Amino acid sequence: MHHFDYRDGVLHAEALALPRIAEDVGTPFYCYSSATLERHFKVLDAAFAKIDHLICYSLKANSNIAVIKTLANLGAGVDIVSGGELHRARAAGLPGEKIVFSGVGKTADELAMALDAGIYCFNVESEPELAALSEIARRKGVDAAISLRINPDVDARTHEKITTGRAEDKFGIGWAQAGAVYGRAAALPGIRVSGVDMHIGSQITDLAPFERAFSRLGELVRALRGQGHEISHVNIGGGLGVPYKADDPEPPHPDDYAALAIDLLGGLDCRILLEPGRMIAANAGILVCRVIYVKKTPDRTFAIVDAAMNDLVRPTLYDAYHDVRPVREPAKDAPMERIDVVGPVCESGDYLALGRNLPVLAAGDLIAFMTAGAYGAVQSGTYNSRPLIPEVMVRGEVFAVIRERPELDALIASERLPVWLAP
Repeated sequence: MHHFDYRDGVLHAEALALPRIAEDVGTPFYCYSSATLERHFKVLDAAFAKIDHLICYSLKANSNIAVIKTLANLGAGVDIVSGGELHRARAAGLPGEKIVFSGVGKTADELAMALDAGIYCFNVESEPELAALSEIARRKGVDAAISLRINPDVDARTHEKITTGRAEDKFGIGWAQAGAVYGRAAALPGIRVSGVDMHIGSQITDLAPFERAFSRLGELVRALRGQGHEISHVNIGGGLGVPYKADDPEPPHPDDYAALAIDLLGGLDCRILLEPGRMIAANAGILVCRVIYVKKTPDRTFAIVDAAMNDLVRPTLYDAYHDVRPVREPAKDAPMERIDVVGPVCESGDYLALGRNLPVLAAGDLIAFMTAGAYGAVQSGTYNSRPLIPEVMVRGEVFAVIRERPELDALIASERLPVWLAP
């Protein structure tokens, strides 16, 4: 469920008409609904209410500090994968004890930053990382709470580029090696074994892969305790999918997901950590843009819009689908046309939607790409020297710009001419 719908023939974000925002901030822009972010978090939080848990929102989905703060005000922790995300979390007011640090390539500087912040746990992904963390913690005279990210060799049956739990994927420590690595971790100075971590992928729309992964996770915790390790939490990752189009499989309801986790892991007397990102942020955001030209060829009709692949790369990168809605609600009998919605970037891959059956569009029309709140703005860039686009957040009838559109001078502000080219 989200809070974007037509009212009096105009698409609204909550109680605010999108043309009003477009008039004030220009196009293109990302628009987020506070009510949707809050609802998604509350539904998931309530589903796990019977057990000690911490929802660590995954910042890689959408790391705007206003999004982080909205969720933190509801009690969320965060899952980070870089020093930059740690800085964002701290800027949004997150205490260290609500931060977990994932990722396969944490640098020495990032490990040190996280230790100084007193984070809840490091999700360690390799023995070299474990050794590096031990040395840094020893020098600082502190203990680092760790869980090992275990690769359970479970195929999540999702997109190839967002599957993370198979033996051939780069993530985590192999299932068969887990016991031995935990033994070595417990003997290292500056390391305190605290939990077990697992994450098998993203956009999962079937509970079966979770059932296999959670079962293996429970087996491992019992085996580790038999070896003398104190395991106080299990991190079950994220990965719950969202519907991007009408005929997508309906994802599992958070109640069913939680019931499965509690059934398989609730008897361990462990705190359960979750790292959802997409399921909280995706439907809470849209991308709004304007048609610049409509170009017709003998074979195709192109709607050329002012957003591009640098603003929303998912269609090009993942063949991802985003529903397209005209901001002005079309009449039920409006003529339809098969349209490719493309951007102005000089790449054949610069498209946002191909072959869509849409109402006839004209220059100046506003259109919205739905379910763009996750992996939209965070993956955007400045290719073709196009500035990053604004992000706005709506609450009821008001909105705030939470990332401004930079001036063109900002694109080159950090660049310098070498001495031999300087005037």
